Amino acid sequence: MKKQYLYPQNMRTQTKLWLWSLKDIIILGIALTISVVSWAKLGFIIPAALTAVYAILTMRMDENSILDYIKCAWRYLISTQQYFEWRES
Repeated sequence: MKKQYLYPQNMRTQTKLWLWSLKDIIILGIALTISVVSWAKLGFIIPAALTAVYAILTMRMDENSILDYIKCAWRYLISTQQYFEWRES
């Protein structure tokens, strides 16, 4: 009996779990733990709000997220120098 293996179409894609990449799930888990502890012990809700904002910004739909768009816009508009060269044809 021959075994049949199924492979994804693109082997370079990131691993995803629900709507987030695996790296984002780990970051969200750590941030959520810190948020719950700070909220329960100190009554400090700001870490929970920041965790929720990060969770929304890192949701991936069709390999795109809002955070990726914000990073690209920041690089294009603010942090990277634009270089133009004008020549006569």
